[in-house]
Amino acid sequence: MFFLSTDLGIEKSIFIKPKTFHLTVLMLKLWNKDRIEAAAEVLQSVSPKVIDALESRPVSIRLKGLECMKGSPAKARVVYAPVEVIGGEDRLLRACPFLEVITNAFIEAGLVLENDLNQKLKLHATTMNARHRKSKKGSKKVDSFDARKIFGQYGSEDWGEYLIPEAHLSQRFVFDDDGYYHCCASIPFPEEMQLD
Repeated sequence: MFFLSTDLGIEKSIFIKPKTFHLTVLMLKLWNKDRIEAAAEVLQSVSPKVIDALESRPVSIRLKGLECMKGSPAKARVVYAPVEVIGGEDRLLRACPFLEVITNAFIEAGLVLENDLNQKLKLHATTMNARHRKSKKGSKKVDSFDARKIFGQYGSEDWGEYLIPEAHLSQRFVFDDDGYYHCCASIPFPEEMQLD
């Protein structure tokens, strides 16, 4: 169990809800229907290249440990679980050139947030984010939190192995009936080993 302490700036609202837990590749600007359709077309167009890069095999990952996106645990803004590929082959990392092709296609289409234009691909699962903090009337919104105790107890925790079934183009702030982000488009990853 994580620590809840308003003295440390840690409160329930900064934790990512289990229903919306996901791996982030990059953030897109999808503020209207045309941009959403363009992003969906970009994702669909690169599907065969991604499947080839994954050698038509399933993608399994392990989430292990915690890291800060920027800064230090004493003044954390975003805490995430880094992604490790299971099997030692690092097929997901070999697929990164194709993920970079996806990223570049989104950039060329003008769909990427300015903050992400020059950032290196960092697959991660955000667990805590100070931007999600719900401020109370009359109180100043705190933009960081002290995560040192969390890192002390959970910094090397093995969060488990997961099969990744698809790449999902999610629309922020819009949710489907199941509570997860609205799916604008998706491309499936192989579910089982394909034999030649």
